[in-house]
Amino acid sequence: MTIKLFGVTKDIIGSPSLSLPTNVLTGKSSPKTVGELRQFLGKTYPGLKELSSLAIAVNNSYAQDAEEINSYDEIALIPPVSGG
Repeated sequence: MTIKLFGVTKDIIGSPSLSLPTNVLTGKSSPKTVGELRQFLGKTYPGLKELSSLAIAVNNSYAQDAEEINSYDEIALIPPVSGG
């Protein structure tokens, strides 16, 4: 599973993208929902939990935590955006 990173998420993780092997969760394959992915990323990269908001997009659409994901989906982490 490959995740595209934008804004401050690139700084927190240290890369413009992140690849997760199929065995990232003990006893499971890849995260099966956006919520499972959010929990895994928060545990692995605690800096992500400090963001005021963090949207996850699946196949170019904002996704809710209950949405199912698979390794073929295009996934992106979208941090809070400020304008001026």
